[in-house]
Amino acid sequence: MTAVRATAPRTPLGRRFGLLMGALLLSSLGNGLCFPFTSIYISQLLGLGGRAAGGYFIAMAAASFAAALAGGPLADRGSPHQVGALGGAALAVGYALLAPAGSVALVLASGVCVGAGFGLFYASIVGIVDTAVPESGRRSAFAIRHIVNNAGIGLGSVAAGLALHGAATPVGALRWLYLANGLAALPLIAVTLGVRPRARPGHGPAGLSPSPPLPETGAPPQTPRSRGEAPHTAEPHIDAAGKGWGEEKPAEPSGGGPTYRTLLRARPMALLILAQALFAIVGFTQIEATVPLLMHDRMAVTLGWVSAVVAANSFALIALQPLLRRRLERLPETVSLAAGPVLWTVAFGCGLGAALAGEAAPAAVRYGLLLAFAVIFAAGELMYSSAFYPLLLRWSGEEAVGRASALASLAWNLGTASGPPIGLFVVANASATGSWLALALGAAAAFTVAAALHGRTAGGV
Repeated sequence: MTAVRATAPRTPLGRRFGLLMGALLLSSLGNGLCFPFTSIYISQLLGLGGRAAGGYFIAMAAASFAAALAGGPLADRGSPHQVGALGGAALAVGYALLAPAGSVALVLASGVCVGAGFGLFYASIVGIVDTAVPESGRRSAFAIRHIVNNAGIGLGSVAAGLALHGAATPVGALRWLYLANGLAALPLIAVTLGVRPRARPGHGPAGLSPSPPLPETGAPPQTPRSRGEAPHTAEPHIDAAGKGWGEEKPAEPSGGGPTYRTLLRARPMALLILAQALFAIVGFTQIEATVPLLMHDRMAVTLGWVSAVVAANSFALIALQPLLRRRLERLPETVSLAAGPVLWTVAFGCGLGAALAGEAAPAAVRYGLLLAFAVIFAAGELMYSSAFYPLLLRWSGEEAVGRASALASLAWNLGTASGPPIGLFVVANASATGSWLALALGAAAAFTVAAALHGRTAGGV
């Protein structure tokens, strides 16, 4: 049987998923055109000052928080596709408003629209992706979605750099880039609505079939040895106390389901949401904000090599996904999730090795270790992206996917807001070796949460 599973055919993800990823790539590319320059654009180029720029981000954060909380139940009661399309429309309007912006009021209105757009979209995207692929393709689908999002932002940033290079009037060039960003969200709206499955008799509002009950085994949920073998197997739910794995769940009326409080009272779900915040704090934000500064300011790495390391991480994501896909699908999701921060710890260890080697070391050793950091970190990202959202889907149940997605989005926002200041504080107050060591310890802390999650589910509750 093992040999059969090892050579099992790859699950086709389908045309709907391909269309969705194409539209997401275009939208992410639009975001990449603008997001590095927003604070500079508002405060300096528009001449509105730092308070206006700060107000934009505060308005965006507050609107995103409120929209995510509201969008989760909306996605559960109706269709995640409608909520996602509404979020895409808000993004299009918000970014387009920044193109002609010349007053604080218009800037704040843009921030509210953009924040609401992100809140609604990320509260619905998990359900949208899930309905576009077969169950056996979930893990690959969410890993690919992570890659597409990063690739789009990277390509957009490169395009923006070329467009702004030598521009006589950068404010004029940026106005066009914000308009292009707004227009890039329009295909996402159309595709999100277009890939919506049609409701069939006996199915839910989004065309999802209610899960048949599982026998009362009392056993913890296990990852199917081969997801392709049983695509319609029901997944267990978590009750309010985190118990009852595999128990039959009574049918609930459409639009009902667990509340936010009920989801968070389930210990495994609470640990999963905590892990999401920690992964953002100690992992994703550190490679985006802290590591480039650490290499440049504390290790005298040139800007060219900083860019090369960041680019190596992006390219490694694309190259490693097809290589690791089969291995990832054979790993239980909780094991894969815990492996992510382990790989990040090793990656930060490579950075520590480069710092200890110092400028006197051969360039091949020093820069080779930094490139190894980028590649190993990318492998950890794939471990996370292939496991987190499938777990979220499985443990929330179809009736609470929107609420669970909203909680994950809020945890991510908390992490991305707090991670950079923490990392920059470390770099400002520690040496290069101390900074890399602190980053490794942070990744180890995230592992303890993921390991506790695996231990709780594998051992029963």
